[in-house]
Amino acid sequence: MKGTRHITPRQGHVVQFSGCQTASGSRIVAGNPSGDPMADLTPYLPQLAVAWTAYLIGTASPGPAILAIISTSISRGRQAGVALALGVLTGSYVWAILTASGLSALIRTYGEAIVILKIVGGCYLLWLAWNAYRAARKSEETYRAQIAAMPALSLRRQYLKGLGIHITNPKAIFNWIMLTSLGMPPGAPGGVMATFIAGCMVMGVCVFLGFALVFSLAPVHRAYLKSRRAIEGVMAAFFAFAGFKLLTTRL
Repeated sequence: MKGTRHITPRQGHVVQFSGCQTASGSRIVAGNPSGDPMADLTPYLPQLAVAWTAYLIGTASPGPAILAIISTSISRGRQAGVALALGVLTGSYVWAILTASGLSALIRTYGEAIVILKIVGGCYLLWLAWNAYRAARKSEETYRAQIAAMPALSLRRQYLKGLGIHITNPKAIFNWIMLTSLGMPPGAPGGVMATFIAGCMVMGVCVFLGFALVFSLAPVHRAYLKSRRAIEGVMAAFFAFAGFKLLTTRL
């Protein structure tokens, strides 16, 4: 037909088409003819599911952050518990973003900073243990009188307390490095990391805020007042154990 040019590849030559553009301007890439960006994530979904499961189990397991949220929620109420939980979430995702930005390479270069962070985090947990121990020793009358006279921590300070618990825990860094190695195989596009962190963010909000909301309910608060000294004693023992372990563990 006149005006039509036919191109015939020579024998032994391979013609490759890496992509083309549609009339709307969107690019169709070979191997993803639909142009759907979600299709690029499909091969990585099994690994993402494993990493998300590991994150959910680790987040919901009792640790310094979870116990601090529980203790604050049942003793100080819903708003204080939610504020502390938001601080923990912020600390968690600070480490997540830093890990995605190549924190593991910085750790290998500046390992001394992690040692300092470990010492600060361990001392902070021991300080929380001491406060819980002092609260456990108080009688009910003394405790109620001090609570009535003591000004409650502002929501900002509760938030900073939660942020401090998580941001000074170097194990959170290595947990994120482990999780990203599970969910991010070598050569994966950046969208996989963004999807992984977004999924963790949703689960973290559900878990941390869920603990704060459940343990701030009135029946739970009444049960806490009945067993306050035992609960504070358990908190003190756990924080002391976690702080001592953090100070003595080789990272």
